[in-house]
Amino acid sequence: MNADRDILGTAPIGKLLAKLALPTVLAQIINMLYSIVDRIFIGHIPEIGAHALTGVGVCTPVLMLVSAFSALVGSGGAPRASICMGKGDRDTAEKILGSCFSALIAISAVLTVSLIVFGRDLLMVFGASVNTIEYAVNYMNVYALGTVFVQLTLGMNAFITAQGFSKISMMTVVIGALLNIALDPVFIYLFDMGVRGAALATVISQAVSCAWCLRFLFGEQTALKIRRKNLKVNFKILLPCFALGLATFIMQGSESLIAVCFNASLQKYGGDPAVGAMTICTSAMLFVMLPLTGVGQGAQPILGYNFGAKNKGRMMKCFKLLLITCLAYSIALWAILMLFPETIACIFANDLSLVGYAGKALRIYCAGLLGMGIQIACQMTFVSIGNAPCSIIVAVFRKFVLLLPLIYILPGLVSDKVIGVYLAEPVADVIAVTFTAILFFFQFRAALRKLEG
Repeated sequence: MNADRDILGTAPIGKLLAKLALPTVLAQIINMLYSIVDRIFIGHIPEIGAHALTGVGVCTPVLMLVSAFSALVGSGGAPRASICMGKGDRDTAEKILGSCFSALIAISAVLTVSLIVFGRDLLMVFGASVNTIEYAVNYMNVYALGTVFVQLTLGMNAFITAQGFSKISMMTVVIGALLNIALDPVFIYLFDMGVRGAALATVISQAVSCAWCLRFLFGEQTALKIRRKNLKVNFKILLPCFALGLATFIMQGSESLIAVCFNASLQKYGGDPAVGAMTICTSAMLFVMLPLTGVGQGAQPILGYNFGAKNKGRMMKCFKLLLITCLAYSIALWAILMLFPETIACIFANDLSLVGYAGKALRIYCAGLLGMGIQIACQMTFVSIGNAPCSIIVAVFRKFVLLLPLIYILPGLVSDKVIGVYLAEPVADVIAVTFTAILFFFQFRAALRKLEG
């Protein structure tokens, strides 16, 4: 424990960020394979690939919502635990861990029942058609059974990262993702299970990841351990965690709502091809957003610890390096998506008409990604220093104030209504990045002045 504090408080920022962020980024990239590999194999199923891919794409809002609840707990609890570690308060950090573990199990039970009972109705509202609903339902019914594994893996792995054990947290994801890659073709093609096979491969893989994660947190190597005495839900501990994790929950949960609105509007104006293209667009977006989030998660233990230790200089160095890294990555991925959209689309489908449609959609949908590195760096820093109000404001502004209305406004302002729907994303991105940068400039300076006092 003392060694971990010395590393977070004294090691060179560049080397420390690389040590913590690179495994986390790799884990996030590999984590993309859970959904992306499913979509690749499903999109290439002979004869039915395009409809099956669209059906699974309709499930995306549900999958986002499940992940959002794990983020509510993990992304809120882990930074709180980091701050407590920075203050030398290990007992409170372990109480946070225990309460969050129990909360994840309770949330999983509610989600599983809800998905099984209301799944078909939800999927129809989310943009499924008569051609795609059966594929969507078949995938969702199997996936729902593994909700508890998803919740515990994502939520508890954040606590492993928060302690500085980024290699262990990386392995949590790597083990499951590699198993998923191996099982997908077996269940989808060899056993001829189609979309059910893709979902089953994901559930089994997440169960193995969950076992690995919990084995570490119950073991002797971890600095913060799950202890029986801390498993009782303590709302005095949980509520501040939920408040801090609410921004990430809104970001991910609103992605679910936005996906529903996108799918419904695209189904109305462009039918199944437009919805299928959106599935490919959101898959490409993962290549940008998840690694950026991984860099931010790698920086969080450093920012949170040094904020708790009132070390202004190290916080500034860490933030500047985080910002430069995130911005460089978002610019590079933006360039790739603008130059080679159809090449990216070919990864997910073999239907030439869908590939051509998706290529055009990608250039429009991802046009605003150029500055998303700024958005992520600022938002992650807000969370790291415990500034829940600002992190919530940033999340709400981009999704609810900008993107949601634009999905319905822009189609009425352009001749091609489908293009109008896709345009909502880049327009919202540009305005949101500008707003976030201005807000962060004033709020971060205020936080640093408090440290000096």
